[in-house]
Amino acid sequence: MSPDTLLRIVEQVKEYYVEPLPRRPRGRPRTFSGRAFLLLAVVAVVLRTFKPQELHTLLVKDPPLRQTLGLVRVPHRRTIERRLRATLPEAEAQVQALGQQILLEVEPGPDEPQAAAIDGRMYQAQGPLWHARDREQGRVPAGLRNVDLESAWSKSGYRGWVQGYRLVLQGLVFPTPVPLFVRWCPNSVGEGSVLEEALAADQLPVTELLLGDSTFGGADLVATYAQHGGWLLTPQQLPRSPASWKRALYAYRRETIELLFQRIMQTCDLKACPAKGLARSGTFVIACVWLYQVLFLDNYRHHRPGAQIKEFIDEARWRIAA
Repeated sequence: MSPDTLLRIVEQVKEYYVEPLPRRPRGRPRTFSGRAFLLLAVVAVVLRTFKPQELHTLLVKDPPLRQTLGLVRVPHRRTIERRLRATLPEAEAQVQALGQQILLEVEPGPDEPQAAAIDGRMYQAQGPLWHARDREQGRVPAGLRNVDLESAWSKSGYRGWVQGYRLVLQGLVFPTPVPLFVRWCPNSVGEGSVLEEALAADQLPVTELLLGDSTFGGADLVATYAQHGGWLLTPQQLPRSPASWKRALYAYRRETIELLFQRIMQTCDLKACPAKGLARSGTFVIACVWLYQVLFLDNYRHHRPGAQIKEFIDEARWRIAA
């Protein structure tokens, strides 16, 4: 394996890549694989380099990196921008596939249930604020430049109004928080709707117990999750007694899913949208989640501490390209 930490990360992530099912090609055959651009998105979040022109320059100046990514030549800047924008669905599929593998390998303790927690977090969009009144009329005020026109407003109980996008994340509870499933969507999309659609498409790793906030507490959604073989526990199902065992179990939601969001954001220092547009910004955010998954599972398999994830990425970030 390469002594270059960035190249080691790319090689490591390649080992965990799951080839998607072949689809009937439409149009002109691709010159570059989907895997190459997903790996390039991983490089982008490690180096905090998100502009297509900067990534193009990096590939021109760093032939070993280009070779490790599996790129036969340097793609045009516009090709990089277009393909990264189209990579979001594959990035989500990779997180889902690896989440299923994590669920099989990472077992809870003898007295712990197989449990997961689900929640959403809003990511602030790039650019100036585009107020709701102007949005409704489709009017961008004169002098308001670089607005992310695909972003949307939504309100959080603790952050207030946020213009941007939403990350819905399902994470393992026991023995330690790690991502299992993820979706990137407009702020206007409800988190409960994301869970409902994922269940209908058989895309969500179903655990014996799923902990969610009141957003996921609708009776129909709770019943749907039960039909898939699990128990969805939300505030609506909790008894009034503070001494209830259900409340003690539900308390793990805050201790795990919120911690997992913090760890993912801190690992790649990605707390807001790194680019404009739903697909482009989502590709980078989901690539960060996938990278976290890969490094966690590799550490778990080799009995290394999970804290080495951020240290490993930080080491790669300070490389100097040839």
